[in-house]
Amino acid sequence: MDLERLKKLREENFLKHKKKKREYYLKSKNKDSSSAKYKDLKSIDYSEELNDENFLKNMKLIAKKQKGHIDDRKEQIIKKIQDYKKQKKDYYQENKEDRLNYDKEYREKKKEQLREYRKEYYRKNREKILAKQKEKRKLN
Repeated sequence: MDLERLKKLREENFLKHKKKKREYYLKSKNKDSSSAKYKDLKSIDYSEELNDENFLKNMKLIAKKQKGHIDDRKEQIIKKIQDYKKQKKDYYQENKEDRLNYDKEYREKKKEQLREYRKEYYRKNREKILAKQKEKRKLN
């Protein structure tokens, strides 16, 4: 087979696959939209829910439930936070040498670029840097 024919065959197969995917998508979309879970929904009358007395009562009830839930889980939450801090500290201690070595290698590798960057930074911000230095000298 020549290359052109292979390309054409590949393109045709790709288009067939794309069409098949599109049909499947549309079929599943129609199936979901007509499913029973959406048909049984009732409309809610919010006018009664949102009148001043009921609204305040509902808000207080919700706040009370949330506070109770948080109070119940307070010890668990504190314990999880402490465990996370300990785990983070242990990980930091374990990988301290690796991180320091990596930083050292990075600085060695990028030494020239860092030098150029600092030189350019100083050139751009020369006035600001000099003004800060003069203020420090005055204070001392």
